Amino acid sequence: MKIREIIVVEGKSDTEKIKQAVDADTLETNGSEISSETLKRIQVAQERRGVIVFTDPDYPGERIRKIISSSVPGVKHAFLMKKDAKAKNGKGLGIEHAPIEAVREALSSVREEMPDEKETIPWEVLVGLQLIGGGNARNLREQLGNVLNIGYMNGKQLYKRLNMFQITLEELEQAVHQIKEGETNE
Repeated sequence: MKIREIIVVEGKSDTEKIKQAVDADTLETNGSEISSETLKRIQVAQERRGVIVFTDPDYPGERIRKIISSSVPGVKHAFLMKKDAKAKNGKGLGIEHAPIEAVREALSSVREEMPDEKETIPWEVLVGLQLIGGGNARNLREQLGNVLNIGYMNGKQLYKRLNMFQITLEELEQAVHQIKEGETNE
């Protein structure tokens, strides 16, 4: 599988895993403290070939994703499920630990960010679907992130991400139905 866009990852180990899974170029942020120089390189990459942000499914990975999104509008995003990113010894979480097939799956399910998004899913709908405020909301959001390939997020992030990726109410309702019917890969 050849990927035209440049894939932004956190480090060298992630680059090695990407190269094993697909034919693509990467740009490394070298951790969560992204320099202005790195952001400029990402901006040039976005202008010339497009960018896919593919960070670890953890707090630092989300922080990097947010920094890039706010500085470089219109980037695409790939998300890896936490269960696929866990190290075999249980002491680590990251792209470098994921099976090749999980990396390919994440990169084939890329979501494009819409910088001037309009609201597609109102907050009240998320509350009504028990994705916010319910006792099982966290678990439902985690499963929803896997089904829609948008990663795990808290309630506010869910609202923002659904609208940023212009996910329709129909898509959301189908995904929630699928989860409640027990048809997920969990």
